[in-house]
Amino acid sequence: MAQAIKTDGKAAGGKGGVVVALCVLTLLAAAGGGGLGIQLASTVEQVVTEKAKEKEEVEANKPPLRYTDPEMVMESLKPIVSNLGAPSSTFVRIEASIIFKNGTLANPQIAAAQIREDVMAYLRTLSLSQLEGPSGLIHLREDLNERARMRSEGNVQELVIETLVVQ
Repeated sequence: MAQAIKTDGKAAGGKGGVVVALCVLTLLAAAGGGGLGIQLASTVEQVVTEKAKEKEEVEANKPPLRYTDPEMVMESLKPIVSNLGAPSSTFVRIEASIIFKNGTLANPQIAAAQIREDVMAYLRTLSLSQLEGPSGLIHLREDLNERARMRSEGNVQELVIETLVVQ
């Protein structure tokens, strides 16, 4: 009974009231969506800026490369395939490179072949348990570096293990 009745028997505000209400609701929805979009965009911008700052800090704290001297040379060894001492049916394949200062080795290819031979002989003395785990890889790397330095009379800076496959 709260509706006003016109003289012709129809409710007042009929179609015009619905249209006005829909327009008002559409404007409110557009304003709310726009405000939410602006807020989300500024939040994303802040997160991206923070990530960029963190990345710059991490890169600023990175240790310098070990071999920045342009005189350093890397000579790849041919792949080394050898069986282990125990079990003898287990094979190891290593691809490695030696790093040395240019001009310190009279013939790098000969030194690489000699180091390759030493590595093969050393692998034949190892057992599978000596290669297991991260500590096994670290010990192998240290031992191979020591052998490479001894064979080259201290001229090889490092023997880098590129791949290691045990089968």
